Parts: sequence; C-alpha cells; structure tokens
Amino acid sequence: MDLTRLRLLVELERLGTMAAVSETTGMGTSAVSKHFAVLEQEAGAQLLAPDGRRVRLTPAGHRLARHAVDILARVEAARAELAGGGEPVGRVELVTFVSVAAPIVLPAVRRLQDEHPGIEVRLIEHEPDEALELLQSGAADLGLVYDYSLVPRRFPDTLTLRPIGTEPLLLSQPSGAPATSRIMTRRRLLGLAEASWIANSRGSDEDELVRRMCAGAGFAPRIRHRIDNLEIVEEVVAAGMGVGVMPKLAAVTRRGVVHSPLGELGGTRRISLAGSTGGWAWRPIALLARYLWEAARGVLDDTAQTPPVPDGGPAAPPAGPYGGAGPLGEG
Repeated sequence: MDLTRLRLLVELERLGTMAAVSETTGMGTSAVSKHFAVLEQEAGAQLLAPDGRRVRLTPAGHRLARHAVDILARVEAARAELAGGGEPVGRVELVTFVSVAAPIVLPAVRRLQDEHPGIEVRLIEHEPDEALELLQSGAADLGLVYDYSLVPRRFPDTLTLRPIGTEPLLLSQPSGAPATSRIMTRRRLLGLAEASWIANSRGSDEDELVRRMCAGAGFAPRIRHRIDNLEIVEEVVAAGMGVGVMPKLAAVTRRGVVHSPLGELGGTRRISLAGSTGGWAWRPIALLARYLWEAARGVLDDTAQTPPVPDGGPAAPPAGPYGGAGPLGEG
C-alpha cells in the first residue's frame, strides 16, 4: 500500500472531513477522493461510507487507520535510524575466523552491546573462503577476513574490502631451534629444506605461501601434514614431527615449540573487513565496523589511520595497497 494514501487515511480519521484533509495536505478534494478509491482497491475492503454530504470511516477503515499509524511510525523510525538519528536497532550477522575472536571481536562486540543495546550481533566462525560465500549470499552482513602479502588475491566485485591492520608471520619449530628473537634468514630457512612442513587440508593459498617463502631460500618444501586446527599444528611441532607458518595472534607459548619471526621472507597476514558495497551505510554495520577497527588498533600492526566507516556514516573509500586483495584459509 502507498504510504501517501495511508497518511491521508490517518488524517481523515483525525480531522473527520475530506475538506479538512484537503486543506491540511494541500491536495484538491478530487485528488484526495481518488487516492481513497485506490486505497480501497488495494485493501480489498470498503473503507469509507456516505454520511449525508460527508463520508465516515467504516469499521474496516478505522482498523486500517490504526494499522497505518503503526506502519508510518515504523517507517519514520527506520528513516531516522538510517539518517543517523535515534538509537540504532538491528541484528548484524558477523562472520569471523578463530584467531581474532578473543583479542578483537569479543571486546568490540561487548562494548557495542553495552553502548548500543538495540544492536544484536550474531557470530559465525568460518575461514575466509566460506565467509565470502556467506557474504555474497546475504547470509552474513559483515566479515573479518585475511590474506597474505606474498599471495595477494582479489575479492569479488560485489564486496567491498576495508583493511584494518596486519600481523607478522612466525615459523613454528620444535624446541632446540635458534632463539625466537632472531629474524629468520634465507640461510637458516635453507637448513629446513629436509623438514616435514605443515599446511592446511584445503591445499589453498597457504600452500602457495609456504612454496614462495621457501623458493626465496632456494628449495621446494616437502609438505607432509595437512592440519586446519592451529593448536594441533603446535602439538605436531612440539612432537618434533614438522614445522609450519604461524600467525602471531595464533602463536602461544608452548613447551617444546619456539617461534621465529619470518620478517620479509614470510611477509604479513593482512586482516580486513568485508561487506556488500551497499551495506556499509546501515548504522548497526557502520558502528560494529568502527568498534572492530578500534579494538584492532591495540592488537594489529599497521592499523588503518581512519575507521572503515567514519563517524558511523557512509563508508570510506578502500584504503591501502591491497584494497582489492582476496581471502585465504587459516591453516
């Protein structure tokens, strides 16, 4: 039903006459009458009945007028929310990966819900490849995804990427390896040419990362294990059964394991927010994106200098050298 006609119906119930509605709205009486005729067709019920030289609302007309008051109020509330007025309300489906959940996602969501209790955030845990599918299908509204600087990819054109920061990569080795404070050199990496390397079970960009990194040191890695769970990766390393690349956020102090910074040999893991191009203007998404960026500033390196959506308004243009970079799986 047309909102203009619903407003006319509300005014008729309030003012009582067609002439008064015409005077208040600035429409001619004939135009008002035609609007009511169309509204009756849309409603499939008689809304007005003759009453001498005037008209009165039928019971169906009164009932629709009451519904119209509620409908119009909701429309105005929605417009105010989208325009930045009023308290934001809505549900955001956020898809994220494991290693940013505790240091970034949970603090951001807790703060958002404390300060804006009308926003509900539902968390979905997935690796970036699956996250992209959810975002493109509309099953998720906002996603935290990552890629590697050594293996850049492009996102689908239907999504917009907002970089928020980077983290270094470490080489996870059994204890007895050189001190963790020493940045890995090509010579030291070459010493692992015969090691058993660990990658994820998807055989995706992480394989390519390991191959490019090792190629820079002059050898092809022997990938012997494929494990997705990073805690299990560390257990395998602690057992002396292999070595693997570990993002800094996922690395924990563990008996039997040492972590050596890979520096330029491994590049960085770049973490970004991804969402549909038209979705960033919705205030619940804009606010959640800003809170995630603020939480990341104390955790990630090279964090973006400006929030992904400034002041909860329209999205900023893609920033950084990898605005079109795409997703990888977290092995």
